[in-house]
Amino acid sequence: MYYNGIYHLFYQYNPKGAVWGNIVWAHSVSKDLVNWEALEPAIYPSKPFDINGCWSGSATVLPNNMPVIFYTGIDPNQHQVQNYAVPANLSDPYLREWIKPDNNPIVVADETMNKTAFRDPTTAWKVDGHWRMLVASRRKLRGMAYLYRSRDFKTWVKAKHPLHSVANTGMFECADFFPVSLSGDNGLDTSAVGPNVKHVLKVSLDLTRYEYYTIGSYIPEPRDKYLVDKSFVDGWGGLRYDYGNYYASKTFFDPSKNRRVLWGWSNESDTAQDDVHKGWAGLQTIPRKLWLDPSGKQLLQWPIEEIETLRGQKVQLSNQQLKLGEHVEVKGITAAQADVDVIFTIPNLDKAEPFDPSWTNAQDLCGLKGSTAQGGVGPFGLLTLASEKLEEYTPVFFRIFKGQDKHVVLLCSDASSSSLRKDGLYRPSFAGFVDVDLADKKKISLRSLIDHSVVESFGAGGKTCITSRVYPTLAVFDEAHLFIFNNGTETITADVKAWSMAKPSKMNN
Repeated sequence: MYYNGIYHLFYQYNPKGAVWGNIVWAHSVSKDLVNWEALEPAIYPSKPFDINGCWSGSATVLPNNMPVIFYTGIDPNQHQVQNYAVPANLSDPYLREWIKPDNNPIVVADETMNKTAFRDPTTAWKVDGHWRMLVASRRKLRGMAYLYRSRDFKTWVKAKHPLHSVANTGMFECADFFPVSLSGDNGLDTSAVGPNVKHVLKVSLDLTRYEYYTIGSYIPEPRDKYLVDKSFVDGWGGLRYDYGNYYASKTFFDPSKNRRVLWGWSNESDTAQDDVHKGWAGLQTIPRKLWLDPSGKQLLQWPIEEIETLRGQKVQLSNQQLKLGEHVEVKGITAAQADVDVIFTIPNLDKAEPFDPSWTNAQDLCGLKGSTAQGGVGPFGLLTLASEKLEEYTPVFFRIFKGQDKHVVLLCSDASSSSLRKDGLYRPSFAGFVDVDLADKKKISLRSLIDHSVVESFGAGGKTCITSRVYPTLAVFDEAHLFIFNNGTETITADVKAWSMAKPSKMNN
């Protein structure tokens, strides 16, 4: 949340190790979303209603400028209950200490609900004198977003109907519900409604460990309906914020810059994804500005502008031709910690391979046709965190196919060749399709932020985003290299701007 000139980040944290368990709400503060100072935990198990754990939730700043935290506590029966906390001292600019009032818990599951799958209360919003919030849950395999209403922010009553539910998705986690403007890239206060507003519902799905969103119409009266726009798939085949290692995200409205900021976390696992529940830690990704694409068919994301303050040495490659099989090094920057922005120009799309309509899963297609599999138009892109002789590299690349109506664009971030370490690494070929029409401009952009073990990539101005976690053994620190490449028969032209990135002066110290 943003409060009185300071950003507050609360996050699940285990003080005893980089595995899940012993969860408290860690608390860090910043004035620019880049430099962070760690404070004492804001919330930790101390009361009967949270004695077995303090799990995820949200922050809401009330109109009287009072911040309130909602969070899930685990009670002595191992039931998940919803609690709130308030600052002990509003005159403390850092809000170091938080109080849990005695009327907690404020929301408990009734007898019809799953008491052990009921968590992650959202930021609240207010319409027509009533506050609302969602709590994520499931009923058997149906994902549920239960709706609660309150007049005084203390007594909450469950609505007769959930705001939304979807069959066969499994558990909803970390639900987020917020408005977006139909015009421009400004964010909206979470309580905004009106004719120029659409709403986004995002859910993290426990079964897939990915998160999905829909865009639709929110109708507060008479009974709070959320109607998904017809063009959206509502479930496992739907749109994602990020097609890589990205989960449990949350947005907040930043009134200081009139923007909605998205922040998620990337899992750090030394085991296959099936084992992540047994022990993993999270790494916060770079904050992103989020807004509605002019088409209304998806959201756009872009690293917040403050990240650019870390840019140092800049290099440029202009009009660099890349023929079949060529790779060109981008020299003069710290390749292990860099910001790279490339515009690729495709003179001719005629050589694009035909697209098989059965290729509905982008990730499977990337695994089938990797960065070294010769194509017509592509694969072309970046070789990030590469060793000098390419024993290790993480390619981020486009591949273009000829579809029935228009060209189909695939963006991949492939970790399969990222490390010589053989055992225990999760190295998927992450991928997503990019909804872009290349027929007119025949250009496509790619921005990648590289930070030692993380590669965050933004295709076509933020239409498709992929985060990869990788663990190279050779391509580390000064031994990391960066290349642009093309393994398609069609010659590609690249215009590259790349910057060395400095460390923030305060990294949670």
